[in-house]
Amino acid sequence: MLPNLDEFNELLKDIWQRKWITNNGHYHKELEKALAEYLKVPYVSLFTNGTLPLITALQALRITGEVITTPYSFVATTHALWWNGIKPVFVDIDWKTGCIDPNKIEAAITPKTTAIMPVHVYGKPCDMKAIQEIADKYGLKVIYDAAHAFGVEVNGSSVLNAGDMSTLSFHATKVYNTIEGGAMVMHDEKTKKRIDYLKNFGFAGETEVVAPGINSKMDEMRSAYGLLNLKQVDAAIEARHQVAIKYREALKDVDGIEYWEDLPGVKHNYSYFPIFVHQKTYGMTRDELYFKMKEQGILGRRYFYPLISDFSTYRNLPSATKENLPVATEMAREVICLPIHHALTDEDIERILNCIIKK
Repeated sequence: MLPNLDEFNELLKDIWQRKWITNNGHYHKELEKALAEYLKVPYVSLFTNGTLPLITALQALRITGEVITTPYSFVATTHALWWNGIKPVFVDIDWKTGCIDPNKIEAAITPKTTAIMPVHVYGKPCDMKAIQEIADKYGLKVIYDAAHAFGVEVNGSSVLNAGDMSTLSFHATKVYNTIEGGAMVMHDEKTKKRIDYLKNFGFAGETEVVAPGINSKMDEMRSAYGLLNLKQVDAAIEARHQVAIKYREALKDVDGIEYWEDLPGVKHNYSYFPIFVHQKTYGMTRDELYFKMKEQGILGRRYFYPLISDFSTYRNLPSATKENLPVATEMAREVICLPIHHALTDEDIERILNCIIKK
């Protein structure tokens, strides 16, 4: 999703007049305020990408030892733990959502466990109530990787208000983007101030460094770009919604193709449309369909495949076995995320569906 170029040029001219291009400038402040209002959250801190807020959240909460997380996510989720010297502990997922299964969490808790890092997979909300009850019972922190969950609400409340912190990605492929970018959501002003220090080398003033911070600030150009994209994100989400409706209607009677319906009470953002290819009833493996689509210029994505637990960095962890992760293993083997975006035409959709339906 690109903003109007003429409007963007006007903001660039203003930035050139101000001669302030980074370090908490005018548009940076404006975007933080606008996002907090739009997302219905108390505080937002902008970052230069979606991985650094994960790394910084772990630092801010002083997480150590072991963290329980999901293997069914983008690798940045687990990489953030690794970069902080934390041992990831994988637990299985719920087939209905792709999110971490709360029923598997307690058995994975050890004396070294300090936090849970769930992921709102494809923007589908985790079982936040069950996760929080476990965290409270064992005195654990909860950091949500909400990279996919821009604007997602449950019964009118933002999912970003759950847990101790939530992080977002504004990468170019997301529903809402700032080209590259990200954010962290926190609940109080004191934490916001600490995060703002940590993302600026730990500086609390001109001559005072209060923590070993990192440089992960968003610049003025991307902040201005983000302000313009925020004006059109609702229309883009509704356009994606219409694509999802068309996909579901066409695929409902196709044997061996499974997809998810919207969850009751949830305001979805339609960031992804995953289908699951059941070989026995569909008559073709997921990979066979995937490469058939690719040959026809239809770029689906096997998202998430392989599992994080299958990558060389993590596959030797005790929790990384297929026996421990049967649902995640099956989902990774069967998933294709179909193309979905606000500019997808009816002709595009028909071509995609014909490739799936006409075997």
